[in-house]
Amino acid sequence: MASETVRFHLGDDPPPRLDKALSAAAPAGAGLSRSRLAKLLAEGAVRVGGAVATDASARAIPGAEVEIALAVRPRADLAAEDIPLAVLHEDADLIVIDKPAGMAVHPAPGTPGGTLVNALMAHCGDSLSGIGGEERPGIVHRLDKDTSGVLVAAKTDRAHQGLAAQFAAHSVERLYRAAAHGVPDPAEPRLMGLPGVTAEPGGILRIETRLGRHPHDRQRQAVLKSGGRHAVTRLKVAERFGAPPAAALVDCWLETGRTHQIRVHLAHVGHGLIGDPLYGGRRKLRQCALPADGAEAAAGFARQALHAAVLGFLHPVTGGRLRFEAPLPSDMAGLLAALRGERAHGR
Repeated sequence: MASETVRFHLGDDPPPRLDKALSAAAPAGAGLSRSRLAKLLAEGAVRVGGAVATDASARAIPGAEVEIALAVRPRADLAAEDIPLAVLHEDADLIVIDKPAGMAVHPAPGTPGGTLVNALMAHCGDSLSGIGGEERPGIVHRLDKDTSGVLVAAKTDRAHQGLAAQFAAHSVERLYRAAAHGVPDPAEPRLMGLPGVTAEPGGILRIETRLGRHPHDRQRQAVLKSGGRHAVTRLKVAERFGAPPAAALVDCWLETGRTHQIRVHLAHVGHGLIGDPLYGGRRKLRQCALPADGAEAAAGFARQALHAAVLGFLHPVTGGRLRFEAPLPSDMAGLLAALRGERAHGR
């Protein structure tokens, strides 16, 4: 698979060891862990100050220019698959996809094929960034398998580095739409008593916690008192369903992008997503408060009701502003129609 050279400079006061200095200075999102850097050093793929460097324990040179050749080839069993893609934008540096629910982003145990990576390999050929590694070429960020919506992938390493830097700086616009149990109202005293929950002007609820792996269930993430990673979600109720309201359509803005972040944060405030199998989304809605088929549609919804509706960022090469929107898929549109008491409609 084609690749480009990653270039950066060591800091003015780097850690003494070369491998630690490289790890500290490498671009965010480049996939350059210390173990991978050690392998690249051993392979002679790293140049420091123009000279090949192979000793991980060598003394780091402050401010030195670093060049790392990432000639990444896909796994032998990772095949291109001619899977149709809903392409919202494509140029020489990147491609923007409206990912359907049910498609995993990259291969994983239990999902060896049929992923977005397989589809991108067929669509883009050799023009995918190698920074993501042999299993994740071109992948800059992720959506859960059963979350639909807008996703950008990189076709060059330069684009990958530029996009990863924007995600790391929290400058990417990310709006999700979610159907939740109940109504997360900032005016509710119960919510204001929860850890990390505050109200902001305009009816916005801000949730700021530490997120990490659940201590007893490796398939789940959890809000932690310590450890984990900093996570911030802002949300606002866009529509209420039922009288009294029993469900809501919620707009969610991500400041950070942690695994399952919206799903965990909505569950943290007691308003798990409809259809979510991991975080309590199988609750029964009050049928008396909803149209006749609304509670039934919610009970039978086959995935977490979450859609990445908007993605906005600066083009990592041209600097131009890009913004993409994906309409609600037919299953979520049908769910909302049922909650409103309307006839379901497709995309």
